[in-house]
Amino acid sequence: MTDPNAIQPSELDQLPDRDPEETAEWQASLDAVAKAAGPHRAAYLMRRTLERAEGAGIALPKLLETDYVNSIPTSAEPDVPGDEAMEQRITAWNRWNAAAMVTRGSKYGVGGHIATFASAAWLYETGFNHFFKGKEADGSGDQLYIQGHASPGIYARAFLDGRLTEEQLDNFRREAGGNGLPSYPHPRRLPWLWEFPTVSMGLGPLSAIYQARFNRYLTNRGIKDTSASHVWAFLGDGEMDEPESTAALALAAREELDNLTFVINCNLQRLDGPVRANFKIVQELEAQFRGAGWNVVKTLWGTAWDELFQLDTTGALVRRLRQVPDAQIQTYQTRDAAYIRQDFFGADPALAEMAKLLSDDKIIECFHFSRGGHESRKVFAAYKAAVEHKGAPTVILAQTVKGHTLGEGFASKNANHQMKKLTVDEFKNMRDLLELPIKDSDFVDGVVPYGHPGADSPEVRYLQERRAALGGPAPARRVHPVAPLPAPAEKAFASFDKGSGSQNVATTMAFVRLVKDLVRDKETGKRWVPIVPDEARTFGMESLFPSLGIYSPKGQTYEPVDRDQLMYYKEAQNGQILNEGITEAGSMADFIAASTSYATHGEAMIPFYIFYSMFGWQRTADQMWQLGDQLGRGFLIGATAGRTTLTGEGLQHADGHSPVIAATNPAALTYDPAFAYEVAAIVKDGLRRMYGEAAPGEDQNVFYYLTVYNEPLPQPAKPSVDGIDEGIVKGLYRFNTAESAGVTVPANAPRIQVLGSGTAIHWALKAQRLLADEWGVAADVWSATSWSELRRDALEADEAGLRGEERVPFVRQALQGAEGPVLAVSDYMRQVPDQIAQWVEQDWSSLGADGFGLSDTREAARRHFGVDAESIVVAALAQLARRGEVKATAVKEAREKYGL
Repeated sequence: MTDPNAIQPSELDQLPDRDPEETAEWQASLDAVAKAAGPHRAAYLMRRTLERAEGAGIALPKLLETDYVNSIPTSAEPDVPGDEAMEQRITAWNRWNAAAMVTRGSKYGVGGHIATFASAAWLYETGFNHFFKGKEADGSGDQLYIQGHASPGIYARAFLDGRLTEEQLDNFRREAGGNGLPSYPHPRRLPWLWEFPTVSMGLGPLSAIYQARFNRYLTNRGIKDTSASHVWAFLGDGEMDEPESTAALALAAREELDNLTFVINCNLQRLDGPVRANFKIVQELEAQFRGAGWNVVKTLWGTAWDELFQLDTTGALVRRLRQVPDAQIQTYQTRDAAYIRQDFFGADPALAEMAKLLSDDKIIECFHFSRGGHESRKVFAAYKAAVEHKGAPTVILAQTVKGHTLGEGFASKNANHQMKKLTVDEFKNMRDLLELPIKDSDFVDGVVPYGHPGADSPEVRYLQERRAALGGPAPARRVHPVAPLPAPAEKAFASFDKGSGSQNVATTMAFVRLVKDLVRDKETGKRWVPIVPDEARTFGMESLFPSLGIYSPKGQTYEPVDRDQLMYYKEAQNGQILNEGITEAGSMADFIAASTSYATHGEAMIPFYIFYSMFGWQRTADQMWQLGDQLGRGFLIGATAGRTTLTGEGLQHADGHSPVIAATNPAALTYDPAFAYEVAAIVKDGLRRMYGEAAPGEDQNVFYYLTVYNEPLPQPAKPSVDGIDEGIVKGLYRFNTAESAGVTVPANAPRIQVLGSGTAIHWALKAQRLLADEWGVAADVWSATSWSELRRDALEADEAGLRGEERVPFVRQALQGAEGPVLAVSDYMRQVPDQIAQWVEQDWSSLGADGFGLSDTREAARRHFGVDAESIVVAALAQLARRGEVKATAVKEAREKYGL
């Protein structure tokens, strides 16, 4: 039988022991301490020894958890500059007005959250008064990712500062009238205040990491010195359960992003109850962040606890705090002193003796109110430690009470996230607790008043002076006047107009070739930000490696294995390509940071993010909504697109629906170009609209989604058709007619209009020949570059009609006079072309790749979905047969002829 006390084999057994006798002495000493003084004393000595070793620079694995106490002892806290009493009064006003705003709005049933800001008020106020740099100082200021549910407190402070009015506070969550406030941080709705949308929880922390990383990218590439900018992300402990919240922790540590601080408000509650009822979320997060390489600062207990820790001569208090689960700590915050004496202190004889020295008031003060996150001195010490720490990002775990100062009906209650108002009596109790000069008579007809000390009051002057010293108001979004970027030389785009001749070129490769030319432009080339989640070689981008370099803050510390090849793998500190590895979410976060640099840093950057189309919108559509909300600009490239073009990969890779999802995003301009010259025309217009001289009424705050294909085919020359560029951009133009295509059809032959997008146009062109040669039918082929832009234009025309304006949708204009029915086909589900059906005057039908994908050849997959050329012929004949323009038997004959 194995001795349970015997030393078990470990990885250390593989290391040489130069002095086994000395090793045995150390082990014996540890055993002796454990036997004489107990295991807690032995553990304490070991931890102090490890701490000493780390301080001496001895390389050892880090401890993942520390005791449930503050990282910074009271004796080591720095003095807080400024007037703490003044900041206390400012915070009191903000607490009051945040609660009043939500309560007053509750009569409209629009909701709101009170408890989150109540717990986090000092986390924000300390930063606003002492740390958060504004936009009016040198550089770009700090980037603040505000916890979404805390927005009422941020509005309350802006009201105190004079940036918001009482009327606007009363219109919280009521924006339709034009003078309201959005529920959460929404840059598109309040673009002068909010920079970053954060309430799709989990995306804020992910974006903050990549924003801090992009700041370094700009500096290392010589675009802008962002070394003075610091990224602050305010998060909830419940939010950290979102996988995106911790998805990039290792990246932040690996790249030593000491320009980044997470502040996690650990009020121990999520939306319906405790975050970790039977465990301890603070300890779990500490281990997670330490294990990822972050600097961790725990700010758990307020100064009222100092006396208790001084009385703890045996370590019993620290041990008990480590044992008690979060849900029980929450319970202590709602129970009387007698319960706490029995349940907490009664669990250990040493603690029971300690409790005899404590008054009931002292116990209540500690367990109900005194948390590190509620004291400016504790928070200031943590923030100062964070900004001064070098070589790693910092996370501050600040313990608070959810609903703090809102009264016993709110504090620590499981339901407080859903509680939208306080009663008049609760407000009066809150007023007395906060010592605010609000009279009972100010409550007119039971309506809680807003409070303001006056525009020239000492509080407001102090607030504004502190912000002036830090570079102006915060949070704030500024779009600095930036001259439009000059248009690249026409040569880069025109080179695609002549086609590829006999050479087969996929549209994916055409796009990469276009970008390769554009990044050489002397004026704008350096502003391109190529982003790819690994597999750059799949998209033919390896030619960009040696010329642009792959960004790495460490440069290239190794000799690449392919160093002798022309297109070797080159990393560089000033590299231009962001090659992220297998992380679509990280790549999208890159894209968002780059696409909004025109506002964040006053530097217009042109990101393009290229990815397997199936793993774009399906996987990260929420981030693409975040991109639109943040007013980002750039090019998303869904490569290896379509349900039938990626041979062999099968269901999980077969994208038949990304344009459907993209069409739901108001900021996305979705294109499915068929030919290289179309790709060039769309990119050219996108650069003009987003970065150049936008036309009157055009929204610059859009982004483009282009689907491109990995199917090498001959690229035709650009047809000499009037208005072709307008048609490409607006979504539809006639590529050819039966006559211009050179097919032979009888006079007065039945005619059909075939609309194809992307790679489907090649099947349409083959069907055009089959219809003419084998069935005597004339088919005109149209390139539908954007079904969704045609729909968007038609919707706008409908809205204009309701206003009494005469406007014909572009799709109707383009097809006006076209003979015969319309048959639309794409490599996506039928819902994609069917977007425009109601605005087409001709008879309409469509073909698409509905259903799940499958593994096979392109030809077999297209036959399976009924979208190949032969299937198009049968569908065209069926339409014409219904109109009586061909014999009904022709449909059956065609099916049999083609084996359908």
